[in-house]
Amino acid sequence: MVCTMPFLRALLRTARVIRHTPELSAGLPVDHAVMLDAPDERLSPALVAAALGEYEPAAKLLATTRDAAEWESRDRYLHRLVAFARNRDGWLRNWLAAVPRDGDAVLVKAQLAVERAWESPARAEQLREVGPMITAAAESDPRDPVPWRLALDHARGTHATHTTFEALWEQAIQRSTHHYGCHVAALQYLSAAWYGSHRECFDFAERAAEDSLPSSLVQALPLRAAFTVLSEGPGTRFTSVQEERIDAAADLAISLSAAFAPGDPWPAEVRNLLAYVLVARGRWGEALEQFRQIGPHASSFPWSSVSDDPLGRFLDARDGARLRVASGTPLGHRADRGRARGHYA
Repeated sequence: MVCTMPFLRALLRTARVIRHTPELSAGLPVDHAVMLDAPDERLSPALVAAALGEYEPAAKLLATTRDAAEWESRDRYLHRLVAFARNRDGWLRNWLAAVPRDGDAVLVKAQLAVERAWESPARAEQLREVGPMITAAAESDPRDPVPWRLALDHARGTHATHTTFEALWEQAIQRSTHHYGCHVAALQYLSAAWYGSHRECFDFAERAAEDSLPSSLVQALPLRAAFTVLSEGPGTRFTSVQEERIDAAADLAISLSAAFAPGDPWPAEVRNLLAYVLVARGRWGEALEQFRQIGPHASSFPWSSVSDDPLGRFLDARDGARLRVASGTPLGHRADRGRARGHYA
């Protein structure tokens, strides 16, 4: 007698998907409404002007963040401006030609040089040549932690000793105790892929999160540590302690996400990383809820780490979470009452 139970389960699973997938789509923007790394209202005019070769809006944006000591925004805008300059740097060349010693222009130039050096086979040698540029950017405003974040990235690539790195780290946190970018740079140095281990990486991240403010992005640092472990590739076997730390990091990041409004672009990258980790851990309902919180704000990181098409990978992961939740929902259950609401009920 042929066993029909596996076939029956497959039929029921398909019926659940068909029944619940439309309702589980509530709150999720349609695919074409999702944008990758969409600029906010402050950055957008600077990018539009840069496309025309004009540097003034970008200069004003960075000057404003510096004057107001908006260090997190300053670092974020720096990364986005440099990402644009990698393919279209005419505006930056115009800026440097007009005011060659402008500290903000030098900072953009230094960040761009570091990123280009990382792609070179002669990485360490090219990075050493960038050192004086980073020093000049740091000296232009002694309050600014962003050049010191760049110095930490630079030190990792030039194989700096622990002593040298610790000295740079001290300078960075003197300027901004809870600067997220500086903490991420230190976390990468301590990762198993560089000069530390998974244990050191988690220890540092968890202590930093404990010492930070409840709404600080540093609360997501353990999630970054979890990502370094998960990035070892498919088939990697984790210890029970590692699994506990990964799940605890995700729980903490869920609490952080709850502190921000749905669709807020500020925590979008953290929420994208959280969705990635939750998907990797098979926590489908919670992952789907984070995709709702993300709204239209897909980010290159972390999806570019697993695909050359980060937006496509984001959409695939979102669809996968929705289908997984649908296939696990009983046929007679109403999705509007039974779907996983996580911490947002």
